[in-house]
Parts: sequence; C-alpha cells; structure tokens
Amino acid sequence: MTKLILAGPDDLDHVLRLLGDFHAETGITQDEATRRAALAPLLDGSPHGCVYLAGPARAPIGCVVVVFGWSTAFGGMEGKIDVLYIRPGVRGRGIGSEILATLPKALGAAGLAALHLDVARENNALHRLYAKQHFRARDNILRMTRKL
Repeated sequence: MTKLILAGPDDLDHVLRLLGDFHAETGITQDEATRRAALAPLLDGSPHGCVYLAGPARAPIGCVVVVFGWSTAFGGMEGKIDVLYIRPGVRGRGIGSEILATLPKALGAAGLAALHLDVARENNALHRLYAKQHFRARDNILRMTRKL
C-alpha cells in the first residue's frame, strides 16, 4: 500500500519539484516564486488546504494537493483534489487507485462532506480510474471558471 504523508514546511523542496514536474507535463506555465507562494501556506497548516506526499518521505513518488471550501449543497466542508501527480516511471502500478481509495476515507473521518476533482473531458483513462473509485460526473453541472 502506498503511504500518504501529510506534508509540512520541511517538505517544500520535494513538493516544489513534484508540482513543477506536474505543471511541465500538463502545460501549466507558472514560475517557481508563484508556485512557492501557493504551496507555503498549505504546508504551514492553512485551513484552506493540505498537501500529501505519496511514498517514502525522503524520496516521494507523487503528491496530492487538496483545497477546502464550504458547500450548502453537500451540508458542510468540501474538498477538491487540485493536483494528483504520480511520477511517470511508477505509473500503471495502481498507486493512483490506492491514493483515491485511501484519501476520501481519511478526509471523511476528518469531517469532509464531499470530495471533487476535475478531469479533462477527453481523458477516458482517467474517467475510468476515477469512476472505479466512486467519483461520478454530475450531469446537471458544468464547472465554469473565471480567472482573476
């Protein structure tokens, strides 16, 4: 079973590298200073989210960034998986499935009412992975974003 470790301030360098790799792979353009400013509060215990490292603490193989909000529709605190990244060399071994099975249990026990994630419409492999872990599309919902 893949170990999930709640990341803290001492893990900033690991998380910066993993998030930088994720951004490069997904085409997100962001400088390291902005990335650092976005991550540091989460690693310092911000109530707005958290970061987990996957695998051994000294050499993590991935990370998960979860951000929190409040939902009247779900009756309480909700989370969104903002990033789920597994290093390419270890993909295809069920690590993502393990994380998606473990994380909701831990967050639910901590009071989370719902957990969301975004997936590209054309990424059928991820659709299948997420569906196996009981994530469902909400047919009447299209998430729209305005960047500020």
